[in-house]
Amino acid sequence: MRIEIIRIDEDEKQTISKFIVFDDRDFEVAQGFMLELPDKQNQKRISRIPEGEYDCVKRFSEKHKDHFHILNVPNRSYILIHVGNYNGDTLGCLLPGQSLVDLNSDGYMDVTSSGPTMTLLNKILSNEFKVIIKNQING
Repeated sequence: MRIEIIRIDEDEKQTISKFIVFDDRDFEVAQGFMLELPDKQNQKRISRIPEGEYDCVKRFSEKHKDHFHILNVPNRSYILIHVGNYNGDTLGCLLPGQSLVDLNSDGYMDVTSSGPTMTLLNKILSNEFKVIIKNQING
């Protein structure tokens, strides 16, 4: 299994991506959006992570409940995929959702239905899988 994250838009506050989950037979089984921080050269707590291929595992914590841990990110630790809707909900992690709406009227797109999207991802993704991040931002 793998999840491909294709970055499609960015500004000074955040990066918006589409994600697609593929099963072991290379069939698309889910899709949605991801919200990340902007590109600030992989600086801790203020930047998204570099594009590339990463191993990822399921994880549980009291704070984030069932979520995912992206492993071996250069110069970073505990990069997670967890529930959140707004760019202020992340310090470098990825936030999944079903659609893009400016929920809090701050002029920036937010991801919707993050909790249900995480529930779906936890059901369909295996305990270990690949995360492939690609930049396709026009600009």
